[in-house]
This record gives sequence, C-alpha cells and structure tokens, in this order.
Amino acid sequence: MTTTTLPTEQLDGPVFWPDDPGFADEIAGFNLATTHSPDVAVGATCATDVVAAVRWAAERELPVGVQATGHGANSPVDGGVLINTRRMNQVTVDPAARTATVCAGATWRDILVAAAPYGLAGLNGSSTGVGVVGYTLGGGLPVLGRTYGYASDRAVSFEVVTPDGVLRHVDANTEPELFWALRGGKGNVGIVTSMVFGLIPLRRVYGGSVFYPGEQAPALLQAYSEWAAGLPERTNTALQLLRLPPFPDIPEPLRGQFLVQLCVAHVGEPAEGEQLLTAMRRIAPPVLDSVAGMDYLDVDRIYQDPDHPVPAQESSVLLPELSDDVIRTVLELAGPGSQSPLLLMGLRQLGGALARPATHDDAVCARDGAFLLQTVGVLAGPHAQQVPVATATAQAAIAPYSTGRTMVNLHGTPGDPADRARAWTPPVYARLRDLKQRHDPTNMLRFGHALPSR
Repeated sequence: MTTTTLPTEQLDGPVFWPDDPGFADEIAGFNLATTHSPDVAVGATCATDVVAAVRWAAERELPVGVQATGHGANSPVDGGVLINTRRMNQVTVDPAARTATVCAGATWRDILVAAAPYGLAGLNGSSTGVGVVGYTLGGGLPVLGRTYGYASDRAVSFEVVTPDGVLRHVDANTEPELFWALRGGKGNVGIVTSMVFGLIPLRRVYGGSVFYPGEQAPALLQAYSEWAAGLPERTNTALQLLRLPPFPDIPEPLRGQFLVQLCVAHVGEPAEGEQLLTAMRRIAPPVLDSVAGMDYLDVDRIYQDPDHPVPAQESSVLLPELSDDVIRTVLELAGPGSQSPLLLMGLRQLGGALARPATHDDAVCARDGAFLLQTVGVLAGPHAQQVPVATATAQAAIAPYSTGRTMVNLHGTPGDPADRARAWTPPVYARLRDLKQRHDPTNMLRFGHALPSR
C-alpha cells in the first residue's frame, strides 16, 4: 500500500483512506458479492478530479478502477485507486436537439426524470437505477432495444480521461478510434467523465409482466418460441423462469413462488399490443397480469428488478435461435422439478433494430444474436453455495447451441483472457487490444472486464 497522500488541494471531492470513516460506504457497490479493497478511494465531483487522480496514480504506477452505482461490480478492485463518480450526476436536456448531456455518475432514472417533461426518453435497460455511462460503454441492451437499437447507437460524444491523464473530447470526427472503442468496448481505453447522446420521443408504452405458475414452463416456452418469431419490431419481450425467495419486500402472490415471467414493452397503440399479447395470455391462467398502457417513467414495472443492493452472480450467452434443443436444456436446468438454486434463467428477445449496424462503426458484437440467455443467482440464503456450480453448469450446457459469445455488461465475473474475449468477435477483440496497448500500455485500467495490454 502506498503511503504518499493525494494532493487534496487539486481535488474538489473527498479522499478516503482505508482507516477513514466513510471508506466502506465509498467503495460499496450495488452488487454486494464484490468487495473492493483499493489503497485509496477518490470521490470525484468533476472531470478535474478524475484527471488529478489518474495522473497521481500514473506517477506511482498504480492501477485505477472506477464505479458509479456498482451494478457491474463483478470483480474486485484490489489495491490502487478507486474513483467513485456517483457525485457527478448532473444532467442537461436539450429538447430542440433531442439530446442529453450526462456526467459520469448519472443514472437512467436521472435521465428519465429530466427528459419526461419534454416528451423524451433514453434507452435504459431493465433497471433505471443503473449508471448511464458504464451501461452505454458496454453497448447497453435497452428495454426497447428491438425498436430503437443499442444505447451506444445513440452516443454523440464523450469526454474521457485516458491513462496518460489527458481529458479528451471524443466523437466520430475527433479521436474516431476512441469513439469506436467507447461504444461497446467497455472501459478499456479511458474513464468517461461525461457524454452526450440522443433521446427518443416517447411518453407512454404498453408494457408490464404476466406471471404464470412455474409448472406451465414447458408449454409457455414452446409457445413463446413460436409467438416471438412473428412479433413486429415495436414489440420487445423476454421470458424468465423465476424462483423468488420468501422475502417480505416481494409482494404476494409472487413471494416464495416458482414462476414464469413474460415481460412486454410495446411501442404503439395499446390496442395493438393487447391484440399481440392475446396468444400468450391464452396459454395458461396468470398468477398476476400487470401489462397495460403506462407512462414511460414507470418502466421499472416491466422487469421489476431489485431496487436495493444484493449479492449476485450472473452470466449470459447469445443464441442464434430459440430451438427445441435450447428449450429442452432450459427446462432441464431450471424447469419444473429441477430444484435450480438460481433466482432467474431468462431469454431476452433480440433482433429488430438490435440486428442492424450503427450509423458509425462500433465495438458491439451482439447484432447476430436472436436471443440472450441470462442467469442470475443470489449469493445469500440457503442456496448460496450452489449458485456458482449451477451457473457454470448452465453455461456449459447451453454452449453447444450458442454463438459462443456473450454481452460484456451481462457477462458476469470475467475469467481468463479467452473468457473475456467472448464479448467480442476476434477482429474486434484484436482491434481493442491494439487500442489498449496504445492508450494503456501499463494496463492501468485492469479491473472489471478489462483486456490485457500486450
């Protein structure tokens, strides 16, 4: 551990050392399964703070990690400097240009609240508590992705501190290689302090969830594979097998139950969405059906992700199709009678706008997937010890039917270089490696889903 103190006169934000009050709170993230142990934590309040922290670390050859909400904290920051950007949560909406400028710590909830008065919205994922920047750097899989594409498709520009301590403006014409890498390449080439991205005109959607008894999973999976194939791009869906714990914050009648959750987000007239959903509603009587017209500010009601920190392990894999073999494997792993310890095994429908290339070339490598299969296990309670084995078993079982790749934001705990490389095609991975070597030859940014320097 270094004993040389940071020059606090160069920082507007607080600095926390391990013995300081508030250190534990400063380094904590949403995913409680990961415990960071940096030598020092910097509570950045502006880009200047990030520059100062990076330059200080570079002079001492220390690694640097960064987090805002900590939703993506799948591996620990061990030693070095942890820059916490949660205080940098400023949001500015330009309704005429239909853009938002957001600082590094802003969440999607911040964006939605700021944009809603103008009838605009951003391309958030299943939880609006997630940080905008980290989500977008990994491509960002929106609730409305089939309709509007990846979140990174809407990126206009970035302000980013590269490992040499320089704050750079990056867009399609200025630093185009960095612009390419920052849209899907995660945080491998720098620390983003702010970004500008396009908003969509949207006030309402037809959305929500239909929960069915888990015993109906075989019929629902088969019906879903046929139903999803005929849906228009305006309709975004997922089908998830859930084993919910008996926690008091989970409402009845869902608490402690094995369920199948059909998630729906339709952009268009509610009557059209209602008609499209009829076929799935007929499969089995629901336990709970909340699908209806909703204000987009209520988008969290669709997936109903946890809104409080949890210890979790996740994984994902891309599928070229939802075949009979995939359905059979999912049922064996998490269907009725499987006794799966996993909280969730879900199928997220891709295609539509997610299959089309972005306006500018980027590092997103999931456009050829038809579905994303995701697992989530809670590392607490009576089944905690079984979750890692169940996660690995699921990955191995589904691998023969996959594209061999994953999505970087939903990859889970990154393993060796070969495992990390699964988030990209070989040509994109090689290009990222070259940029990593050019901008971060000492591998300063080595935490999270980082590529090794050559």
